[in-house]
Amino acid sequence: MEVRSEGSLQVRCDKLPAPVIPRTRLQVWFIRVCSSILLWTCLVQLVAVGELWHPRLLTGISSHLSRITPYPLHVEKAILSPPPRPLPARSYQSNGFLRVSCNGGLNQMRAAICDMVTVARFLNLTLVVPELDKTSFWSDPSNFEDIFDVRHFIESLRDEVRIVKRLPKRFSRKYGYKQLAMPPVSWSNEKYYSEQILPLFSKYKVIQFNKTDTRLANNGLPLDLQKLRCRVNFQALKFTPQIEALGHKLVHILQEKGPFVALHLRYEMDMLAFSGCTHGCTEEEAEELKRMRYAYPWWREKEIVSEERRLQGLCPLTPEEVALVMQALGFDKGIQIYIASGEIYGSEQRLATLRAAFPKIVKKEMLLGPEELQQFQNHSSQMAALDFMVSISSNIFIPTYDGNMAKLVEGHRRYLGFRKSILLDRKALVELLDLHQNGTLSWSEFEVSVRRAHDKRMGQPTRRRVIPDKRKEEDYFYANPQECLCERANCDDLLGPSNLSTVR
Repeated sequence: MEVRSEGSLQVRCDKLPAPVIPRTRLQVWFIRVCSSILLWTCLVQLVAVGELWHPRLLTGISSHLSRITPYPLHVEKAILSPPPRPLPARSYQSNGFLRVSCNGGLNQMRAAICDMVTVARFLNLTLVVPELDKTSFWSDPSNFEDIFDVRHFIESLRDEVRIVKRLPKRFSRKYGYKQLAMPPVSWSNEKYYSEQILPLFSKYKVIQFNKTDTRLANNGLPLDLQKLRCRVNFQALKFTPQIEALGHKLVHILQEKGPFVALHLRYEMDMLAFSGCTHGCTEEEAEELKRMRYAYPWWREKEIVSEERRLQGLCPLTPEEVALVMQALGFDKGIQIYIASGEIYGSEQRLATLRAAFPKIVKKEMLLGPEELQQFQNHSSQMAALDFMVSISSNIFIPTYDGNMAKLVEGHRRYLGFRKSILLDRKALVELLDLHQNGTLSWSEFEVSVRRAHDKRMGQPTRRRVIPDKRKEEDYFYANPQECLCERANCDDLLGPSNLSTVR
């Protein structure tokens, strides 16, 4: 009995299944999550492949997925929305490689880049990403990709011109290839480039332009070339994401507090030394500025009579003069004023009069923390890029000197819808300021005269002045790119009296 029962028991045990180990809730949850991810991945891939072969075949499935997908909205769009299609590359036989070494500050180089892209397009060349000036007064070590989004620059222009990041190795000096370096003639038209520059590429496959500022004429160029200059300036030359993010933050901080004026106060040491303008400076300061001018051999003018230059309207206004002019123009004492410039000569002491008249004066260093600006320190072009972004976004822009930044910001604001820019008539203002300060002109008379002098200098639509025999004296293309401002309206209609701005 016992044996049978043991045998029977043994038989029953042999027939029992293997013991089952219970799964924990965590394991079950993990398996379900992995299965769901795998399933959704397969479905998304199926939709993507279907769209490639038959775009309409899976439209219903794609729509259904977009309604029931558990992903957050931004993830859903990233997965289901196809990336923008790249522009079709322009097909052409390249005549050679064009290298360019830009000279000057940020905005001088910006305009030069626009011109050089246009030259490369016209001559069917391959453009190497431009080299930026590192030897100017500012000694900024920034490369192109430190300031501009280089990928966007290349891709956004691929339907016009071929752009490469670097020269092929076979053309480098390391391999014994000799390039031609030369400065093109200033203010040249397409005839100069086709007749004198293009033939050089048959001998030298690589040419380097070692000076690029103002090497293309303001006027007389074909419409498609003028529009290409605008396209590069307003669309292709996009700042890096880091600069864009901080620039937008500055604008947001200012806009939260109400309307603001961007004042390009060009009362900086380099500007005063270069122009020879010492009005309002002490004898020691004037001597310091003179020594600086002589220290830089490429600043050609050395002996300059400051007062003569000032009376000709060729000097930046002083902070004290700016305070009087803004009061005469009717600006409220509580208006925000953003100083879009570098270090003011004389520092805060020189801003005392302006700050007394308009207490809400701010600079980027006051609005951002030191850690936010740290990456841009000792990089003047990157700091200037922040000022550029604020200036084009301001309610009103006022430059105290018509340098490259003032001109490019003016043109950009015209392009964005003729935003108000008060373009100070310095020659008229100097005369009015002197008459008021010596007691000849009362405040009310000064106020009326200042307003009258600027009634038609508010950045409103106007024709670009052309002087065929004096190209350096005519209006700068980038300050008023009129060929690019009339896409949706007749230019003659834009120039009517109803579009004349007035100071409020």
